[in-house]
Amino acid sequence: FLDDVDLFDPLFFGISPREARVIDPQQRLVLELAWEALEDAGIAPGSLAGSDTGVFVGASWSDYSALAHQAAPHLEIGPHVATGMHDSIIANRVSYALGLQGPSMAVDTACSSSLVAVHLACQSLWSGESDLALAGGVTLNLFGPHYLAMNEIGALSPDGRCKAFDARADGMVRGEGAALVVVTPLRVALERGLPVYCLIRGSAVNNDGLSNGLTAPNPSAQEALLRSA
Repeated sequence: FLDDVDLFDPLFFGISPREARVIDPQQRLVLELAWEALEDAGIAPGSLAGSDTGVFVGASWSDYSALAHQAAPHLEIGPHVATGMHDSIIANRVSYALGLQGPSMAVDTACSSSLVAVHLACQSLWSGESDLALAGGVTLNLFGPHYLAMNEIGALSPDGRCKAFDARADGMVRGEGAALVVVTPLRVALERGLPVYCLIRGSAVNNDGLSNGLTAPNPSAQEALLRSA
């Protein structure tokens, strides 16, 4: 679990304290990470205003909104509640704060959301739609019933340990985290002298289709995905 997800410096991003109180912490985390990622890439965030920079963020849980609905009788419904709790704004908030005019979207494909976000960022770059992109994902566990729901369908590992790609795999483990990377064509990175951590040579997206259960993996489909990538 992440500490202090409720803490945030709203004035740094031009947000009033009153609005900040009803902004999903996932939005706050992504805003902070977008700034840090650009700084790490040697790009002044303020220099991107009006550019075709895209923002692609995987987010598949709406725990903060669920908490708000639970507290609805005591929640003051003001002008910032709708945007503060809508998943699409997780990405849109970054574009708004930095003046980015490329595609901006929150992506929900369950467990693969952040990887699909990176794939969409690459597609946007390869097509020329964007010349720079922020891509990644965020998840926070703030609402207990979501844990119970996942447990009821047998999705959680009984010993609380992840065993991805292992014959002993017996379920997932929900954790908290967020990450964003700056993605740009290699040519652009070299021309601008940006640090290069890795090169994405290809990516792919598919679906398991019919398997022995809605949430069960389909090994042949997943093999096809890897070969396609």
